[in-house]
Amino acid sequence: MKRLRALLVAICAGTMLFTMVDAKAARPSLILTAEGVEAIRQSRQTRQTYSLFEASLEDAKTRVERSIAEGVLVPTPVDPGGGYTHERHKENYKVIHDAGILFQLLGDKRYLRHATDLLLAYAEIYEDLPLHPAQKRQSPGKLFWQNLNESVWLVHVVQGFDAIADALSDKDRATIEDHLLRPVADFLSLQNPETFQKIHNHGTWAAAGVGMTGYALHDPSLVERALLGLTGDGTSGFLAQLDQLFSPDGYYTEGPYYQRYALMPFVLFAQAIDHNEPDRKIFEHRDGVLLKAIDATIQQSYAGKFFPINDAIKEKGLDTQELVYAVAAAFTRTGRNDLLSIADYQGKTVLTGDGLAVARAVSEGAGQSFAFRTMMLRDGPDGDQGSLAILRMGDGPMAQTIVAKNTSQGMGHGHFDKLSYILYDNGREILTDYGAARFLNVPSKDGGRYLLENQSWAKQTIAHNTLVVNESSQFGGDWKRAQKYWPTVRYFEAGERLNVVSASLENAYPDTVIERTVVQLDHLAFAAPLLIDVMSASSQEKTTFDLPFYFDGQIVDFSGALQANTESRKPLGQAHGYQHLWVEATGQPTDGPLRFSWLNARRFYTLHAVAPEKTKPVFVRTGANDPDFNLRDQQGLILRSNGRKAVRFLSVIEPHGIYNPAAEFTAGSDSQIARIDHVFEAGADLIKIEMKTGEIIRLAISNDPDSEKTHRILSAGHEWAWRGFVTVLEEE
Repeated sequence: MKRLRALLVAICAGTMLFTMVDAKAARPSLILTAEGVEAIRQSRQTRQTYSLFEASLEDAKTRVERSIAEGVLVPTPVDPGGGYTHERHKENYKVIHDAGILFQLLGDKRYLRHATDLLLAYAEIYEDLPLHPAQKRQSPGKLFWQNLNESVWLVHVVQGFDAIADALSDKDRATIEDHLLRPVADFLSLQNPETFQKIHNHGTWAAAGVGMTGYALHDPSLVERALLGLTGDGTSGFLAQLDQLFSPDGYYTEGPYYQRYALMPFVLFAQAIDHNEPDRKIFEHRDGVLLKAIDATIQQSYAGKFFPINDAIKEKGLDTQELVYAVAAAFTRTGRNDLLSIADYQGKTVLTGDGLAVARAVSEGAGQSFAFRTMMLRDGPDGDQGSLAILRMGDGPMAQTIVAKNTSQGMGHGHFDKLSYILYDNGREILTDYGAARFLNVPSKDGGRYLLENQSWAKQTIAHNTLVVNESSQFGGDWKRAQKYWPTVRYFEAGERLNVVSASLENAYPDTVIERTVVQLDHLAFAAPLLIDVMSASSQEKTTFDLPFYFDGQIVDFSGALQANTESRKPLGQAHGYQHLWVEATGQPTDGPLRFSWLNARRFYTLHAVAPEKTKPVFVRTGANDPDFNLRDQQGLILRSNGRKAVRFLSVIEPHGIYNPAAEFTAGSDSQIARIDHVFEAGADLIKIEMKTGEIIRLAISNDPDSEKTHRILSAGHEWAWRGFVTVLEEE
């Protein structure tokens, strides 16, 4: 059946491609179109200019004018990421792109000449270039140390060529087509089949570059190669990537950082398809999954920055160029005015008809606040491989947000951190995720590559806010084995005062089942919502369980005595990330609740933990076994329970108070909670939170979503009964 479907797809695609090539759409016809050029020219001629568009136009002019002044610089490739030749070739593809567009919009032939000269300079050398001398072990490029960068180069360069192609002499056009664009497209596909056939962001960039080149050259074979893969059966290529890398909700399997990165080739090639073959209705493919993916990318952010799960550089946010293109494409195809607030935040747009429409709408005040909301983004092509739960309480992008990572592995860029979470509040990251160990494009840091510490620390389970068994990482740190399994999402609920997500995980450790329920509770007794977390595990053998909480801020209080290591420190362990943690201080094993407070910017936070008997608190900090100072500073509290077959940790995180050092004002620095009691009985939890005012909050968690089933717990001589998975109990 699959082979028959693939054959039909190929036949249909071939027919459509023949029509496309016959039509030979007026250039430019990729992202900037002839219609877009006319609209932009008319707008400027009538002095209807808009700040977002003009700002982007000036940025492009500045880049190209600087390059014109410098002359044509096409150095022999030598350096890895961050080095001179790498950055020069990277800058050149932006210049070719911008110069071509500026020629179309402004008609200045200096831009035409400069783009032409750069393209001809590359055409003169490209075919004879060997593989890059600083090449990666896998998928090396010629201009760049990895062919991923070559794909990005082609995606940009072919747009610049498309904008000037009709103004070129026949000789120059043929030289650029035959000695540059076709050879690059063949290098990325025919000569690198493993990468080109891969269902992965590297494969997506390659497919986009080859396919857009096909449209620019009116070559159906290149377009078909990009859409359906080298074999033409649809098991790889752009359509397969679109089907397999996104869930039905638009979640990208590698996580938001790479969703942002992969979004650009998906959006750009989809626009090229739409402009050249509108009958394909590519933006309607899989119930509009690409438009859903754009929305999901924005949803996976807080205070303008993407959630740093999996391999992620934490500084990346909504103002990245990839999302600038995506917002413009989505706005013109959906008319969603809340996207305009994202464009306004970005402060720029793209130099296309879509960009003009965005800039005009923002200028006219049509924008609305983007609707950040509580949601569960399912993972996997069919939506059955776990999920990313985003729990929000409050209004706008600064609302308290909990990100519960119950997703699949996310391939090679995934981390071993299933059932972990991040807490954001008051505009800041409170319980943190390390992200990736990488200094992108910093030559002294291993050429900008992922550092060895990315494997030895950042990916390991202990580097995250989730349970670790016997000082080892989930699935033994083997991502290919981890790729076969994912959490089971047992329950999800979004409400005005109560958000809940619950998931379980098997197979991560031998004969061990882990469950976690996270509740976000908005109660009038508190100035901000509470995070209530029940983490449990059961094993066949006596086990060491470690539950870390990585926090950002300054420790201000701890309920027990601590033995601080002020003169010497030792690593916490030997492997699986433990070797990178200095033991800062240890506490005595406790049989009662534990309380720990810290200050983050202008708000205090208290972690209340009801842990198994003889749980030992350990304060840790990154930096051990790090001779090259590659690790960023991160501090945490680990709750360690030894020699048990089963554990159940209850944690309540309470935001409170205010700290204003400028005004020398502090209020509410002490927790409002006097005591927390926890009863677990017959598969259900009863949590009693007693305030210092005497007010009591009781939360019942049944672990059974059946709303008709009655659950009962006897506590302090009183029987409590309720229905549903999670309920706030009222006094009778």
